[in-house]
Amino acid sequence: MVDLFHKTGEVVGSVELDPNLFGIEPNMAVMYQVVVAQRAAARAGTHKTKTRAQVRGGGAKPWRQKGTGRARQGSIRSPQWVGGGVVHGPTPRSYAQSTPKKMVRLALRSALSDRAQTDRVRVLDEFGFAHPSTKEAKALLAALSVEKRVVVVLHSFSDENSWKSFRNLPLVHILSADQVNTYDVLRSDWLVFSQESLSALSTCFSGTPEGSSADSVEKEVAV
Repeated sequence: MVDLFHKTGEVVGSVELDPNLFGIEPNMAVMYQVVVAQRAAARAGTHKTKTRAQVRGGGAKPWRQKGTGRARQGSIRSPQWVGGGVVHGPTPRSYAQSTPKKMVRLALRSALSDRAQTDRVRVLDEFGFAHPSTKEAKALLAALSVEKRVVVVLHSFSDENSWKSFRNLPLVHILSADQVNTYDVLRSDWLVFSQESLSALSTCFSGTPEGSSADSVEKEVAV
């Protein structure tokens, strides 16, 4: 159970957090593995160097094979030459890792539970922006005593007034309910929901993969 705030910072009631999302024992090992996989998947993997076959030039033998007193050379684009090809250099590749869906879900639930246990979750009755206003968004966060890095969870990006109000604040990251992920939760200090977005999050993650129970999911990926 957490306080329900109005955008002025006044407590207007209370709301119960879904215990399946915010009330489990955080699994640190699973969170670590999922974050590593998420960051790896974000890598572009476009690194590339040229081999001796791909470097332009070097078609002619630089000097004759014998009689010069120098070491024999076949091309000025050999790896030992400045401007030559690179041996065993990087080539384009994907860094994506295969992560079980059950593990991804448990990591997210662990991250949300960690923020709830440290009282880092704020729930508003509604954002209530009549028009886009960064000044109002900043005042709202100040009224909630929320500082440093903040993740603001919207019901969806169709709420343009809220999205446009928060987007220019440098330490605020905006997500829709179906975009909430382990990495963004862990790198933030606070989570700010509206009642609508909190309900949407519970709906998105209400079931477990393949109809398994929440307890069975934890047992299968426990480390």
